[in-house]
Amino acid sequence: MLKRNLPVLIHAQGLHWTHQRLLGLASQLCMLAVAVIIVTSIIITLGERRLQEDWATQRYAELQAVGGLMADRISFQQFRTQMLAQSESLEEYLDAPSTNKQAYLKQKWQVMVNNVPTLLGVALYDTKGRFVFATTDEFGKESLPPSLLSNSRNMGENEIYTSPLEFTPIDGVLEPYLYQLAWLEKDGHQIQGYLVTYHSVSKMVNSIKPAFSSQKAPLMMIDTQGLLYSGANTQPEINRFPRALGDSLKQSYPALWRKMAMSNFGQFHGEDATFVYLKIELVTQYETRREYFLISYVRNSDIAAKFHQWRNILIIAAVLLTLLGALAIILTHLYHLVLRSRQFSLELSNQLFHADIGCMIVNDHGRVITANELAGKLLQQATDELTDRSLQRILQLEDEFYAQVLELLTQNESWEGEIKIDPEGKQILIVKIHLKPNADKLYRYMIVTFEDISELKQYQKEVYLNQLITENSVPTVLSNANGLIIRANHAFDNMVNIADHQDQNLTQLLDKDLGKNWAQITQQIFSQGSWTGTIDSKGNEQLETTTQATLKGYLDESGEIEYIVSTFERTLSQNNYLQEGELIPHRSTILVSLRDLDDYFHNMSPLNKKFSSLLLLDITAESMLSHISDIAQIENRQREVESQLFRDLPHRYQIAKWQLGKLIIILPNTDADQAHYFALESLNKLQANGLGDGICIGIASYQENQTLEQFLSNAEVALKRAKQTGEHNICQAFTRHDPLSISPPKKGH
Repeated sequence: MLKRNLPVLIHAQGLHWTHQRLLGLASQLCMLAVAVIIVTSIIITLGERRLQEDWATQRYAELQAVGGLMADRISFQQFRTQMLAQSESLEEYLDAPSTNKQAYLKQKWQVMVNNVPTLLGVALYDTKGRFVFATTDEFGKESLPPSLLSNSRNMGENEIYTSPLEFTPIDGVLEPYLYQLAWLEKDGHQIQGYLVTYHSVSKMVNSIKPAFSSQKAPLMMIDTQGLLYSGANTQPEINRFPRALGDSLKQSYPALWRKMAMSNFGQFHGEDATFVYLKIELVTQYETRREYFLISYVRNSDIAAKFHQWRNILIIAAVLLTLLGALAIILTHLYHLVLRSRQFSLELSNQLFHADIGCMIVNDHGRVITANELAGKLLQQATDELTDRSLQRILQLEDEFYAQVLELLTQNESWEGEIKIDPEGKQILIVKIHLKPNADKLYRYMIVTFEDISELKQYQKEVYLNQLITENSVPTVLSNANGLIIRANHAFDNMVNIADHQDQNLTQLLDKDLGKNWAQITQQIFSQGSWTGTIDSKGNEQLETTTQATLKGYLDESGEIEYIVSTFERTLSQNNYLQEGELIPHRSTILVSLRDLDDYFHNMSPLNKKFSSLLLLDITAESMLSHISDIAQIENRQREVESQLFRDLPHRYQIAKWQLGKLIIILPNTDADQAHYFALESLNKLQANGLGDGICIGIASYQENQTLEQFLSNAEVALKRAKQTGEHNICQAFTRHDPLSISPPKKGH
C-alpha cells in the first residue's frame, strides 16, 4: 500500500491499492503489449511496400525533370546553331571566301567549342553537301545526306534540323552524339551552304544528372530500338542489363523491354531491382519525332538495407510507446484512486488543482498544508518548499500587518489585498484569503489564492506614460497605409485647425503636399522605412510656417505597411528645391510604371538627356525559370536587388520597374564608360551580398531626338548580347564610342 508523505486533511484522502485494482492494472498492461506488437508488425509490412512506391514516385518525378531539361538543352542548342548560321563573320566569308576569313571563322568556332562542354565541333558544307572545313577532324569527312539538301528538305527557312543519336569514336572511346543542321540562305531563296554543329549526348546527360536526389543513382538513355546511348556502367550491379554503349536492352532483358514497348512510362519489378522508365520527346520536326527512353533502377538489396534502419526505429518507437502507455495507465489508476479517496474534499481539490490561479491550503496555525504549481511559480519558490512553512514568512508580512489580516479574517471570514513579491516592486499579486470550516468543524483552514497583476500594472503605467508622451507640443499622427487617421494628439488638431480628427484622412488634410505624392512616399517608406519632407505654408492656409514632416512605417507579418507614424516640426527656412508649394522627395524613388519613367525622361534638361545612358538589368537567374511556381521566388529576389541598388544609388540617377525580373536605371550626364563602371561596381556589390547570380546588364547611350521607347529598345539589344556571350554579364550597344571588337584580318596586314 502506497501512502502520501504530505499531510492530509482527512484519512480518506490517502491512496489505497486493492487486489482487484492490481489485477485490472496487470490485464491492461498485457493487452497494451499485445496490441503494440500487432500494430508494429502491420506497420513494418506496410512500410516495406510504401518505401518501394515512394522511391519509384520520386525517381519518376526526377526523370520528368531530366527529360524537360534535355528538351530545353536541345532547343537552346538549336538557337545557338541558328545564331552561328546568322553571324556576320560567316556571311562575310560566304560572300567573299578567303583563307584569312576562314582561319578567323574557324578560330571563333574553336573558342566556342572550348567553352561549351557539350559542343563537339562545328562544320561548314557547300551547296552540294560536300565538306568545306570544320573545327575538328572527327566529323565532317562524309557528305550530307541528299534528303537534307535544299531540293529535298521539308522544313522551313529558319528551322534547324536535329538528327537522331549516333555513335562515333573520339580518342578511342565510343561517343554518342547528335548533329544539328542549318540552311545558309541569302535573300530567303538562294542556298549558300550548310552549317552543322555536333553535340555530345553523354556530356549533356552528365550535366543534367545532378537533378537526381542522389549522385550515385543510375540514369540510362535508350532509343526506341533498345540501344543504350548513355549511362553504361563498367561495374556490373544487376544481371541482364547492358553494360556498354550500343548494347541492346531488347536482347539482354526481353521482359523489361516488352513492358517498356507497351507504354510510355511505368515501373517494372524484376528479380534483382525495380526499374522506372519514361519516354521523352527531344525534338518534334516535320514528319519526324525523336523519342527516347530514360530509365533508372534501384536494387532490391538497397531497399532492404534502407528499410532496416526504419525497422529498428519502429521497434524502438514501439518500446517507447509501450512504456508511455504503461505509464499513462498507471497514472490513470492513480488519478482514480485520488478521486475516490477524496470524496469529502472534491470541491476543494477542483479549486486547488484545476483552477488557472495560484492556490494553497493553510491550517488554522498559519502553516501551509499544500499548494499547486502555479502558486509556487507566482511566489518564485519551489512547490515542495512551500509545504509546512508559515504564510507570514512566505508573503513577507510584518507582524502588525499580519495581525490586522487575521483580525479581518475573524470578522469577515475573507481578506483581499495587494502584495509586492520582489523588492523592486515589479511583481505584484492580489492575495485572497477565505476561512473554511472542517468537516467535523473542530478547526478551520484557509484557502489562499493568488493572481498576478504585474502586467496589468505595467500596462496602466505605460498607458499613462504614452499619454504624457503623446500629448506634447509636437504634432503626432498615427494612420494606416492609406492615410486614414487612427489617433492624433491635440497639437496636430491645432496645427490643421480641426476640432475632431475622427474619420479624417491625412492625404486630404494636406492634399497639396502629401496627397499628390502619397504613392511615392509609401514606396520610399516600404523600401527605406521612413520618409522626410517639407510642407510649405503657402499651399496650406492653416499652417503658419513651413513644417518638416517625418513619416515612419511599421510592417505587418506579411511585409506590408500596417501603420505610419507622422510627426510635424516647424522649420526656420524653406528649402530651395520646393517650388510653387509642391513636395519633392529628398532623393530618387523607385518608379513602378513606365509612364512615370517617361514623364521623368521627358522633363530632363536637354544637356542631361543628351549625355545620358540607360541600364537594363535582367535579375532572373536561369535556375528560376524551370517552373511557373518560381514567380514568387523571382519577386522576392527582385525586391532584395531593388533595395540593394536603391540604397547605393546616387542622387542624380533614377531607378524604375519595367517587367518581372527586369529593372531600368537612367543615368543623366553619364557617358558609356562611366555607365559601364557603375554597372560593374553595382554588380560586384550585389555579388558580395549573394544577389549577383544570373544578373545580366545592357547599356545604351542616348541618341539625338530619341524617345524613351527607342532608348529602351537599344538597351534590350545590349542585354541580349550580354546573355549570349556566356563570359561577361555586361554589354553595350548604340554607344557613342564603339566598343573594342575583333574584326576579320585583311589581306596585306
